[in-house]
Amino acid sequence: MGDVWVRGVILMTGFSRYPKVEVIIFVLCLLMYLTTLLGNTILISITILDSHLHTPMYFFLSNLSFLDIWYTSSALIPMLANFILRKNTISFSGCASQMYFSLAMGSTECVLLSMMAYDRYVAICNPLRYPIIMNGRVCVQIASSSWLTGCLTALVETGPVLQLSLCGNSIINHFTCEILALLKMACVDTSVVQLIMLVISILLLPLPMLLICVSYAFILSNILRISSVDGRSKAFSTCAAHLTVVVLFYGTALSMYLKPSAVNSQEIDKFLALIYAGLTPMLNPIIYSLRNKEVKMAVKKLLIRNPFNALLTSVLK
Repeated sequence: MGDVWVRGVILMTGFSRYPKVEVIIFVLCLLMYLTTLLGNTILISITILDSHLHTPMYFFLSNLSFLDIWYTSSALIPMLANFILRKNTISFSGCASQMYFSLAMGSTECVLLSMMAYDRYVAICNPLRYPIIMNGRVCVQIASSSWLTGCLTALVETGPVLQLSLCGNSIINHFTCEILALLKMACVDTSVVQLIMLVISILLLPLPMLLICVSYAFILSNILRISSVDGRSKAFSTCAAHLTVVVLFYGTALSMYLKPSAVNSQEIDKFLALIYAGLTPMLNPIIYSLRNKEVKMAVKKLLIRNPFNALLTSVLK
């Protein structure tokens, strides 16, 4: 590990260049984090407590929610804490941990979203064989493989970065220890690290997207052959929710990690990272689950047990 990583602290400028809107950004980030925490915790809870939701789709959704909580927490909690404490520093070990967890959770989500597309393909194109193909053991293997892939690729990316020597006063123009921002602080040639990142980015972004596109091409072809209007509507509804999440997640990720080198604005990177870390995890449960009738019924059943939540129950009707 490079000497610079075992001593001192890193100063993060965050959004201090925008003092007039810094408080607004803090409030928005706090609201995004609390909403993310609430929405994803509700989804995980009802998936566990309601037996009707013990299906592969909701198993994968609960994994996605757990990922989003961890990812948003690793990115936003240090920033919110620094704002409250009126400091913009983080230890080098803390920075390394934050970078690893962000990369691991983001990489795992890339793989998991593609596996969820495969799940929808089997459910719609092979409904009779669905319980056999997507049995409990297979679902656990898919989820475990997604987590393992994400954690290992994050380790491969983080390891070489920790060997780099950082220049100057270790000031990072970002609100989080984002790997691209850290590479800009290096005093040595980073071409090898950038090559590793490019290869991993291609493996975790375009290739899973290709799998998603192929899955949905078959799904769309199958849906168009469904004679029932209600059947087509239900299938389109499920697919549209997943595709919205995919476009939001992959669109932001591609713009960050596969951006042309000529586009080098650190300020643009910060706002893209804020959308990637805060907005996407917040919208996932709303888009994919909390608008789903099965989920809404499960939430109402849980709330109706508590008379103090009658108002919330009426809202969900």
